[in-house]
Amino acid sequence: MYAIIETGGKQYRVETGSTIQVESLPGEVGATIELNQVRLVHGDAGIVVGQPLVKGATVTAEILRHGRTRSITVFKKKRRKNYRRTRGHRQGFTSLRVTNIATA
Repeated sequence: MYAIIETGGKQYRVETGSTIQVESLPGEVGATIELNQVRLVHGDAGIVVGQPLVKGATVTAEILRHGRTRSITVFKKKRRKNYRRTRGHRQGFTSLRVTNIATA
């Protein structure tokens, strides 16, 4: 059984027991979070596609850790104008372990 969920403006394919890395979510490490923006569920009854969301479907996950990704360099330049700006960015993330996929 698997589901396609949406969080942080991105979509993820998840199965029970899988670990995913999503945009930062509020909550303590070890807490349980419920994701109810489920786009598609594939299970014993077949495929259920939402219009746009599957009614009553939820994905329960456990927060494993919070962190930040590797640093990227953002460089802006305008030629012949002596304009240069260098800046770094580290995106925050939350690591989740999917514990249950429930449909209504």
